[in-house]
Amino acid sequence: MAVIVVAAVVAAGGYLAYRAMHPKMAAPQAPAAAATAAPATPATVPIQHPIEQAAAPASASTAPLPALDDSDAGVLAALDAIKGGKDLASLLIQRQIIARIVATVDALPRHALGHSVLPVHQPRGAFVTTQTNGRMVMAPGNAERYAPYMQALQGVDTKALVDWYVHAYPLFQQAYRQLGYPKGYFNDRLIKVIDNLLATPDLAKPAALTKVNTHYEYVDPTLEALTVGQKMLLRTGPADEAAIKAKLREVRSQLTGRTLPAAASTTH
Repeated sequence: MAVIVVAAVVAAGGYLAYRAMHPKMAAPQAPAAAATAAPATPATVPIQHPIEQAAAPASASTAPLPALDDSDAGVLAALDAIKGGKDLASLLIQRQIIARIVATVDALPRHALGHSVLPVHQPRGAFVTTQTNGRMVMAPGNAERYAPYMQALQGVDTKALVDWYVHAYPLFQQAYRQLGYPKGYFNDRLIKVIDNLLATPDLAKPAALTKVNTHYEYVDPTLEALTVGQKMLLRTGPADEAAIKAKLREVRSQLTGRTLPAAASTTH
């Protein structure tokens, strides 16, 4: 998957944890169905991060793009040609790839998953808790479930992935408009999502959980009020969260030409 993998699929390891903590969630809808659920943009908004400003190699591909509905094979071929891309491709649900990524990215800064569609296969195992000083917390071993996702994230060539995203951007833009944003600009949404994920607090110690019926919630109302994407990121564990944030900063820098410093830790 394209650059969006960094914001969506890698955090998708956390998304899968979210589903584990909320097992009664409704099954994801197909990307086409998601288009009926997204609010339409009421008016044209000035583009903040035009894709033409993103970093691209002098030898950027000029090959014509396929139709969005026929783009899965091209996405997989592009990933196969990128260093580390094969590991990334192996995690994908290999149908409607771009539409799934766009729908998931769009959902991350919200407080409900809506009709977003997961673009990757689920990890093995189940969500596990443990007791620490009389508090129920996420067990450290949960991070092992996301090892393949982290391996793919850290192994992929960020610049090559961004370059491909820039080349294939019209397909992402088309998928975003079909999602229900006829006047929206997907790259602006992507930068907003990255910034939201980067604002996720860094926890000094595991957060206390409480079981509510069949799912788990954070005891701290501030954490429970975080966006879906931020909760996903927290549930990958502190080490993976730091690695994901570092990759997100790389991607954002390539897309905007501005490098963000690592934020100071936020403790809870």
